[in-house]
Amino acid sequence: MTSLQRDTSEPAATVELSRRQRLLRALWVTLGATSLLLGIIGIFLPVLPTTPFVLLAAGCFARGSERFHGWLLEHPRFGPLVSDWQRHHSIPLRAKCLALVMMWTSMGATAWFMRGRPLASAALIACAAAVSIWMLRLPTRAPGGHGN
Repeated sequence: MTSLQRDTSEPAATVELSRRQRLLRALWVTLGATSLLLGIIGIFLPVLPTTPFVLLAAGCFARGSERFHGWLLEHPRFGPLVSDWQRHHSIPLRAKCLALVMMWTSMGATAWFMRGRPLASAALIACAAAVSIWMLRLPTRAPGGHGN
């Protein structure tokens, strides 16, 4: 039985969620859905990263809805990524390299096309540098390994 189903042997006050708890769960689910949507958009737009948004969605769903969290874990495309992160707290070396190459290629090309707008180009490069630093600091797992 989940925490949302009512057990008739307990008093109603101990089983039902308070208004505040329902609002917090709704907020977590909304943040999770928004993050997942951004991650899906990131599949098609190389400037927007997919992996961090999917992992953020999983964290939000874990706090807001067991059902959505379970659905994400069982998803054929996103499930292995989330399960892998939850199990090892590291990113496979191949995925990290691919993400960095794709990000710098797309951000570099976009900055070059926007070279007439130096502030916008600089902002893109600064964003890519910040994400790169964050990603490089994450534990890396060699093929078949369990992380650094």
